[in-house]
Amino acid sequence: MTVKESFESMDYVPAAESRKNVDEWLKANDASFGLFIDGEWVKPKGAKTFATYSPATGEKLADITAAGQDEVDAAVAAARKAQGRWALLGGHGRARYLYALARLVQKHSRVLAVLESLDNGKPIRESRDIDIPLVARHFYHHAGWAQLMDEEFPHHEPLGVAGQVIPWNFPLLMLAWKVAPALAAGNTVVMKPAEFTSLTALKFAELCVEAGLPKGVVNIVTGEGDTGAMVVNADVDKVAFTGSTEVGKIIRRSIAGSGKKLTLELGGKSPFIVFEDADIDSAVEGLVDAIWFNQGQVCCAGSRLLVQEGMADRFMEKLKRRMSHLRIGHSLDKCIDIGALVDKEQKDRIEALIKQGESDGAVIWQAECQMPEEGVFYPPTLVTGVGTDNILYREEVFGPVLTAITFRTQAEAVGLANNTRYGLAATIWSESLSRALEVAPALKAGVVWINGTNMLDAAVGFGGYRESGFGREGGREGMLAYMRPKYEAALKDWAPLAKPENVTIPKAGSGMPGLDRTAKMYIGGKQARPDGGDSTAVADKKGNFKGLVGAGNYKDIRNAVEAANKAAGWAGTSTHLRAQILYYIAENLSYRADEFTERLMDLTGATEKAAMAEVDLSVKRLFTAAAMADKHDGAVHSPPMRGVALAMNEAVGTLGIVCPDEAPLLAFVTLTAFAVAAGNTSVIIPSERYPLLATDFYQILETSDMPGGVVNIVTGSRDEMAMPLAKHYGVDGLWYFGSREGSKAIEEASADNMKRVWLNYGKAYDFTSGEQMSARGLMDRASEVKNIWVPYGDANEGGKSY
Repeated sequence: MTVKESFESMDYVPAAESRKNVDEWLKANDASFGLFIDGEWVKPKGAKTFATYSPATGEKLADITAAGQDEVDAAVAAARKAQGRWALLGGHGRARYLYALARLVQKHSRVLAVLESLDNGKPIRESRDIDIPLVARHFYHHAGWAQLMDEEFPHHEPLGVAGQVIPWNFPLLMLAWKVAPALAAGNTVVMKPAEFTSLTALKFAELCVEAGLPKGVVNIVTGEGDTGAMVVNADVDKVAFTGSTEVGKIIRRSIAGSGKKLTLELGGKSPFIVFEDADIDSAVEGLVDAIWFNQGQVCCAGSRLLVQEGMADRFMEKLKRRMSHLRIGHSLDKCIDIGALVDKEQKDRIEALIKQGESDGAVIWQAECQMPEEGVFYPPTLVTGVGTDNILYREEVFGPVLTAITFRTQAEAVGLANNTRYGLAATIWSESLSRALEVAPALKAGVVWINGTNMLDAAVGFGGYRESGFGREGGREGMLAYMRPKYEAALKDWAPLAKPENVTIPKAGSGMPGLDRTAKMYIGGKQARPDGGDSTAVADKKGNFKGLVGAGNYKDIRNAVEAANKAAGWAGTSTHLRAQILYYIAENLSYRADEFTERLMDLTGATEKAAMAEVDLSVKRLFTAAAMADKHDGAVHSPPMRGVALAMNEAVGTLGIVCPDEAPLLAFVTLTAFAVAAGNTSVIIPSERYPLLATDFYQILETSDMPGGVVNIVTGSRDEMAMPLAKHYGVDGLWYFGSREGSKAIEEASADNMKRVWLNYGKAYDFTSGEQMSARGLMDRASEVKNIWVPYGDANEGGKSY
């Protein structure tokens, strides 16, 4: 056949990538691998092994050692021993090693790409052109962070030992996402790769040796799920996990109360929104990348197609035509679009979900693509005729399955997109940049792509909301996830202020009583009596009766959360307005400073000087929060593309805030002010010992133009009120200052909907400290970072500069 005839017929001709170097590597290791611990290869006597296969053919590639408890403990001990020296090496020293690893990834890029595709089943062009270059990019980028540590992250230190567990869909890339920032910050690592895809992690261990990395800095322990659990529960200071939401919840509960820092990047059901003004052909091609990239085995895959009714028929026609021309084949064929699923177990799961969805009314359409006779493959699949209750619309399939639904208006598109328990990523396709930039902030997703999809870079944080997990990987926020403020190590143990067993009630005949000023709760901008009709006596430091406050219950918490949710529009108000209201609150508190000073003295027994200082500092904190409200700006990242990524700070949502007893006015004001400044609504449990300062304060809120529902106050027992906040699905984040046991209980309960939590783990923060209560730190805790990718430029102009 001539070249001309080939172009005319466009017949498919395989173009196999050579696997010679990989076969030589496997042979050199006798196709059998041990564990990489303390810079040495270890094969424990009698250790269990398991085989790893190429899913494209079923060929056995190698035997892998399964680490047991002794091996995991040895790896953690090696990492612990090495961590101090690694941190003392300094930023420049660590940067040199990270740079060396980046260079070695590039030098060995071909063998890494082939090994990845053989072991995982993904097309070689994806491993070669996307995965491996991004691996090198992460090590280069984080070499830069290491170099700039002292300047960019003053007063911070590494956490210690990081236990990291990664999935099988992007084996080496997920390793780079986690190892690079951990090492840059001065931590050491115990890494557990997925059992299906361990080979590139083991090859990476060889690169660590080649780079001269000190022993114990990186340790690789292979195994199945039980090995991952051992790593999570070992003596590590940080746990980073990427995988399913169900396992993420188990991990969070298992380490609750331990004080281990945690980053979870979990499942997703990401919307791909196509408006009728979109370039249809480009959107279809973008959709191919969104859902059939890596066989749809991508946590941020655009698996929910939302297409506007006016062009839905044309779009679906073009989509089916494009699906019919997708090529499925061996992972080392450079001409294919879709490779093999990672394992038959995954294929069985997909088929079971398809069967269930079809039984519930879904219409299944599969492209008539030529399927390989051997291996684990599944055809590109389109699901229509579903409602939002169908399992194929609701649940993550993690395969080449796209579910489509239509919408009429922009508001309906946003509503459908957010109708999910996940919140990882979203795609918007529209020729109107104005429309796209209006919709993007309204989507509950950590990453939003405009007229593109699956754009990733080390400089741009990646992570989700809701049950897609919390924390970010990449960018500045990804580095902060592996550090802590230095002051945390010196925090003292917290203890509640002792309450008298019996409060002395005024006796009869003690004189004409004053008019009773009932200390009600504050819900929805109104004073509210407790649902249960019960009250609790408040005593001063000496045990003398000072008043009654409502004893809150679950119904009071529910009412307050509902009021806070209804006031969610506060996040959309201008930062200038938030600042003005906070300044107004400060003004009114200053006007009543004498009254609050006397109240502090009367209740807590503080001296006049100390009480006055607490009131003054509360006013200053309100001023600082007001000042930060319109200055907590995001960033404009410049990833290697024709475009930008806008890092926007967004409110967490509805925050539950459980205040400590110490500094009862200052702590309440500080936490409330910064939650409000960031755009959150809140349900606040004030000091259990001295709640009257908070109930006095709502009178200031009532006269300071604060919209109803933005701040809600429920009095009662600290832990009894904290638990319903932790369990409530309408609460997006929780700040708790109490006992270590209370922190553990809160963390366990918060796993149900993956709340963001700030817990003191039984340690006492100093609310008078400008370092511990820094404005930037408080705003960061009150915010989420959303990255919106905005490509620009005219391809017809070649993207040239002007």
